[in-house]
Amino acid sequence: MFEPLHKYGSAQHFYRLSRRLAPWFGVIAALLFAVGLAGALVWSPPDYQQGEGVRIIYVHVPSAWMSLMVYVIMAGAGAIGLIWKVKVAEALARGSAPLGAAFTFLALASGSLWGKPMWGTWWVWDARLTSELILLFLYLGYMSLQTAIEDRRTAARAGAVLALVGLVNIPIIHFSVQWWSTLHQGPTLKPFAAPTIHTSMLIPLMVMVWAYMFYFAAVVLVRTRNELLELERNSNWAREIAAGEAAR
Repeated sequence: MFEPLHKYGSAQHFYRLSRRLAPWFGVIAALLFAVGLAGALVWSPPDYQQGEGVRIIYVHVPSAWMSLMVYVIMAGAGAIGLIWKVKVAEALARGSAPLGAAFTFLALASGSLWGKPMWGTWWVWDARLTSELILLFLYLGYMSLQTAIEDRRTAARAGAVLALVGLVNIPIIHFSVQWWSTLHQGPTLKPFAAPTIHTSMLIPLMVMVWAYMFYFAAVVLVRTRNELLELERNSNWAREIAAGEAAR
């Protein structure tokens, strides 16, 4: 049962797998973005209170969800690399960090654009907003470690420790609107309850969420592949690939 996992834990096999999957994920992401944006901007109605401003949720909500998901992936991959010394996991964690930081920044920026007309201010030190800002600093701290430490394996171990410590912030972000009295609205989608958002808005929102997920999958595979080539640059398979690329 563990043979496929062991196989693709090999840098060479993961490289080949990512080359096959990344283009397909990119195509799927593009199609989902086209459908999701059409639904968000054309088919879905304006909100009875927020008006056209509600359309920011089709960018803000997927970005916020992805900021949490990517961090968990980064920390999980970092833990695998820290415990079992798997190079693919270290490269995956390193490749995920800039994407997670971008999603987090987009969530904060889009939230501010929504907050100005709705709350009357660009920013408040709300529990959800503050913990999301801390998440951005965690991503930036992880990336700073990767550039500050010359040896990539040492940098990966240091980054994994930081990422694992920072995991405590994830449930704080998720449950902040329930634990404290905040300006940020509560969740509209709950695991065991009916959604409180109309289907005409829910469908394009979920399409956009899946578009973000496939986009992340496509880009992180490319980034991880490049990280592996850098890590394995002295190995025969990496030299063969580099030579083949140079000959084209």
